[in-house]
Amino acid sequence: MKQMLKTKPNQRSRTAKRLDRIPPYLFAELDKKKAKFLERGVDVVSLAIGDPDNPTPDFIINKFKEALSNPSTHHYPPYEGTLDFKRAVGEFYERRFGVKLDPEKEVLALIGSKEGIAHSFLAFVNEGDIVLVPDPGYPVYNVGAIMAGAEPYPMPLHEKNCYLPSFEKIDKNIISKAKLLYLNYPSNPTTAVAGLEFLEEAVSFAKKHDLIICYDNAYSEITFDGYIAPSILQVKDAKDIAIEFNSLSKPYNMTGWRLGYAVGNKEMIKALGTIKNNVDSGVFTAIQVAGIEALKKGDNVVSRMKSIYIRRRDRLVKVLNEIGWKLKAPKATFYVWAPVPKGYDSTSFASYLLEESGILVAPGVGYGKSGEGYFRISITAPDERIEEAVKRLHKLDLSSKFEQEKH
Repeated sequence: MKQMLKTKPNQRSRTAKRLDRIPPYLFAELDKKKAKFLERGVDVVSLAIGDPDNPTPDFIINKFKEALSNPSTHHYPPYEGTLDFKRAVGEFYERRFGVKLDPEKEVLALIGSKEGIAHSFLAFVNEGDIVLVPDPGYPVYNVGAIMAGAEPYPMPLHEKNCYLPSFEKIDKNIISKAKLLYLNYPSNPTTAVAGLEFLEEAVSFAKKHDLIICYDNAYSEITFDGYIAPSILQVKDAKDIAIEFNSLSKPYNMTGWRLGYAVGNKEMIKALGTIKNNVDSGVFTAIQVAGIEALKKGDNVVSRMKSIYIRRRDRLVKVLNEIGWKLKAPKATFYVWAPVPKGYDSTSFASYLLEESGILVAPGVGYGKSGEGYFRISITAPDERIEEAVKRLHKLDLSSKFEQEKH
């Protein structure tokens, strides 16, 4: 007689319950979708993920090679970042924003700003706390809150309000339970920008309600048409309640290097450093050396990349408007945020573009409920792939869908 295997009737799940609340990561899902179509032999034009197509500049790579050959960089790095790197960040902030930082107490090296953003929730919120997050917004804001046992509360961002949150419309009961306010300008995915006046309003609101502000400024250097992105630390006394995240990924084409930093309130920097000290061993020293070179000598790189993005942005916006969209050229980021044609939601339109033309874009709903009805296009593909996408969009004859909207 075969021995029957017995199972426990109430066997516990082997995974944490918090994972049940975390949706599939948007960009990982887009990668999977792209891979499936490539397996079918489809020539996919991927305009979904913001990963600069140009290589990291040679002067940064050469500095890294030099540091890599130095055995002193092969050991564990300082947990909070090398003092030289933190000084370089401080010099950059004073030159760029007029903000003075104490490198030892107000700067922290990160393994990319995404890592610091995710860990900030563990550093600042308790279980049950409410976190105010932009919607649509970078998915890590929601997921980071959930992983820390907090409750993300979406602040709807609407085009009619220039994608800025209306603080006065947030329920007072929600505000009383909130601990953390996340803001991101220039905005991913909406491309919206904010000026110092709005940041002053945000600081005033946070101080009034005893909130910590985490300001994601990863796109501060990717700006156009005379717009210059501010730092929230430029606001008077913002250091009392704010910490800012920034990255070397976007301006210097260093996405794969995973190097970013947090700056601001020294108690918050210390708290975030405590989390990091216990879960990672810091950024490889040779990468920090390369980062110093980028921060000190990379202004020309940024200018060159901006001119490339402006050319691509203008080309894509022109074509979309010829088809039937009514878009204004974004003043920042390397994305275009556009409404879907009538008769589609963001997912169905993204699927339509992929199925019918092999163009991969990001559906807006992947960034939050308020992102429904929009899609995001990245212009970090080579010029020839942008042109290929333009040809395919024309062949789809999408203009007829906009003609239907007029009737």
